[in-house]
Amino acid sequence: MDRRTFLGASASLLAVPRAMAAPFVQPPVARVILDNDFAGDPDGLFQLAHHLLCRSVRIPLIIGSHLPARFGSGHDAVDSAQRAADIVRLLGLAGSYRPLAGAETPLGSAGSAVRSAATAPIVREALREDTRVPLIYAAGAGLTELALAWRADRRIGRRLRLIWIGGNTHSDVAPPGAMDREPEFNFSIDPVAAQLIFNESDIEIWQVPSATYRTMLFGTGELDELGGTGPLGAYLKAAVDSVPAMLARIPGFPPLPQTDAYVLGDSPLVTLSALVTPFAADPASSDYRLMPTPRLNPDGSYTARAEGRPMRVYTRIDTGLTFRDMMARFRLEALRAGR
Repeated sequence: MDRRTFLGASASLLAVPRAMAAPFVQPPVARVILDNDFAGDPDGLFQLAHHLLCRSVRIPLIIGSHLPARFGSGHDAVDSAQRAADIVRLLGLAGSYRPLAGAETPLGSAGSAVRSAATAPIVREALREDTRVPLIYAAGAGLTELALAWRADRRIGRRLRLIWIGGNTHSDVAPPGAMDREPEFNFSIDPVAAQLIFNESDIEIWQVPSATYRTMLFGTGELDELGGTGPLGAYLKAAVDSVPAMLARIPGFPPLPQTDAYVLGDSPLVTLSALVTPFAADPASSDYRLMPTPRLNPDGSYTARAEGRPMRVYTRIDTGLTFRDMMARFRLEALRAGR
């Protein structure tokens, strides 16, 4: 829309008599299904709270998913759903959301019989005919739940877009020294599911690979400040503070050094779905490379496919926008809760 058209439209709107003007409700930018391993790295808890406080999206489902076997308890999905329920409760939204526990195990093989309570709700949401609001599947962990849903009904492939925090850095877009030496963590949760989505499905993918999500550094000074704002901030800070002890219980895991920043690597799920421009709903302040979806290999590496469907690989996320908005919403929530 050029300036002349915009001004003309604005004048027409202003000319409508006040008595004739109908109440106007802005539609949401998207419906967003949230899927994360909330019982693991607490970055997903920050993302969940931030998402729930955004006005621009509607969240039909919150799914707690499992961790890799090395880190898991055997009931990770149940624990993740409970952690998500804690955030929902702290925000006073317990009457609006009931997080679901997904599958407790990965697919294991392309034909494995893994079942999940989230499969039918995902399919049902994707196949809705009563709304034209786009559907985004925002995944901050493995892709077990989405793979199960797509395998149950392949029609959902054209009905949603995946935003995935996960996958190794692509060699042709990696900054110097950023290449992974082993399979990326979220890919390793369920390699078969990730391969199914990349290699077999027709789902559009927006990927935030490891080299990009590692740039989402949140200072511990800001974390300390957040911890003093109220119950939500205290909960989130305590979750980060508990990470060294949690990792110490894993055999062979090296102790973490003390630093003055923490990686909130799941926060791009908010940036890319909710913090978008109003006239063309796109996360215009973050950078990506458009490429054909490559073949995803069992070790997490990629094989180029010229015929692959287009996908976005994000190379830079607007960290400043993301965390300024997150902290502002958390501070406003603390003021609201304190009334």
